Amino acid sequence: MFVALACSLSLVAHAADNDVAKQQKQIRSMAQDTLQRLYKAEPKTKAAIQHAYGYAVFSDLGVKILFGGTGNGKGLAVNNRSKHETFMKMIEVQAGLGMGVDKYRVVFVFDNEMAFNEFVNKGWEFGGQSTLAAKAGDAGGAMAGAVAVSDGVWMYQLTDKGLAVEISGTGTKYYKDDDLN
Repeated sequence: MFVALACSLSLVAHAADNDVAKQQKQIRSMAQDTLQRLYKAEPKTKAAIQHAYGYAVFSDLGVKILFGGTGNGKGLAVNNRSKHETFMKMIEVQAGLGMGVDKYRVVFVFDNEMAFNEFVNKGWEFGGQSTLAAKAGDAGGAMAGAVAVSDGVWMYQLTDKGLAVEISGTGTKYYKDDDLN
């Protein structure tokens, strides 16, 4: 009886490990696909991301019906110095009139350790009551198509049609995924 119970628990633990590994692999694949799309749209971003302290890539699916909407997604933050990966989640809340489904990907580029660590370790709230404000910035050609969202942080938003002209992020929370780390 004890042997059967031990074997059952071992199988359940192995299945959970396989599920975590599968989800991590899917997120890594999404991140690489997103980066390749970004590099194709703006070739200079490849060097900018490689030389940055770190970056994060997220995939988001949002639904808006009449007066409000919601979205969620998963992503990956990578410290370029240590190559350490942190799996993360995001959730967003939208207000205003509208209807539809929106799928997009977001890439954050972190110029320094403090900005990266703040994002990964404390989570981030973007928009709403946050003190972050998206504003057009100028960092030469390397960050073409990006928006400066705070000191040392750049954001690209990609849709199926390429780089988005309008950057959105109102009511978005980014945080560590405890199940995948």
